[in-house]
Amino acid sequence: MALSPLDDYPIHQAPEVMRHVATSDRNFYDRYYFNCHQLSGDLMLTIGIGQYPNLGVTDAFALIRRRHLHRVVRASRELGLDRMDTTVGPFRVEVIKGLHELQVVLADNEHGLSFDITWKASIPAQLEPPHFLRWQERVMYDCQRFAQTGRWTGTIVVDGESISITPDHWWGYRDRSWGIRPVGEAEPPGIQVKDAGTRYWLYTPIQFEDHSILCILQEDEKGHRLIEEALRVWPQDAKSPEHLGRPEYQPRYADGSREVASATLSFSPPGGKPFAVSATPLLQAHLMVGTGYGLEPDWRHGMYQGAELKVQGVSYDTRSPQDAARMHGLIDAVARYEYLDGASPTPTTTGYGLFEYWAHGPHPSFPDSD
Repeated sequence: MALSPLDDYPIHQAPEVMRHVATSDRNFYDRYYFNCHQLSGDLMLTIGIGQYPNLGVTDAFALIRRRHLHRVVRASRELGLDRMDTTVGPFRVEVIKGLHELQVVLADNEHGLSFDITWKASIPAQLEPPHFLRWQERVMYDCQRFAQTGRWTGTIVVDGESISITPDHWWGYRDRSWGIRPVGEAEPPGIQVKDAGTRYWLYTPIQFEDHSILCILQEDEKGHRLIEEALRVWPQDAKSPEHLGRPEYQPRYADGSREVASATLSFSPPGGKPFAVSATPLLQAHLMVGTGYGLEPDWRHGMYQGAELKVQGVSYDTRSPQDAARMHGLIDAVARYEYLDGASPTPTTTGYGLFEYWAHGPHPSFPDSD
């Protein structure tokens, strides 16, 4: 029950010291996610920094996708007593102004990727619906998240090349999420071995010059919605978030694959006129490759890597058949979005943002449904 600096703030939510969360579930996590991308889609940087209080671990990753390069720098250490310490070796996050401005740093290292970039929000942070999923009688997901679009300033260095990051050309999205989801070392599967589950996940934070659209949905193998929400959000001191009704989607897959070549998102605001937005992925990054989301048995989010700080780098060339074969799972794509049929509420019709999707297992949208 050791104290930490966080206990000096009036923020307690349970009869525990702040470094202990209210649940003893091993899978509790608390994470930052950021992405930073060029509007051209030539480069995408994705960053995650997480804490796992019941596993005693904190870790971080940065994934850069540029042309054929897929590179990850990742680090892990014991969490220790102070949860206010967001450093993980060369990584750190500094909250300059909560919900408005944050600095994200990967200091110089031997793995050919570093950065010092600052995020400024474009819209107020939006709290999403709780994400809850019980599978084979066990709670697998019980998470809360808020989402926000914004702009970046700073520098990214790749293999010695310094890239200037300015808010006119470098946009992005971030979220904060916390709660329960599978993390750490693999557990004995028990009854879960009967059926690995399935999902159709689509997450599209879209940023236009003067507003944003935030859309989230997840479906099971029958197309049943497990979570859904769509909002149109305006900058601070402007309009309140506009609810856009039940979001619908129509993906068009590349031949012989489940890789999305383009898509149409449709919205029906209550009491308003339905409209649609086209999505064209420009650069796709396989978020689960090298970052700890679960594909590699030796590096998973929350996995204990030993008493000493561990920092690693892994690089792949997507032109290589061997490396390309590794690229599967959840995809984070930079995408261009266009309002269709003059439906934009402002003169701005073109936007950019994240097109995140995962088509895993059978689903009605797949002709073969395998």
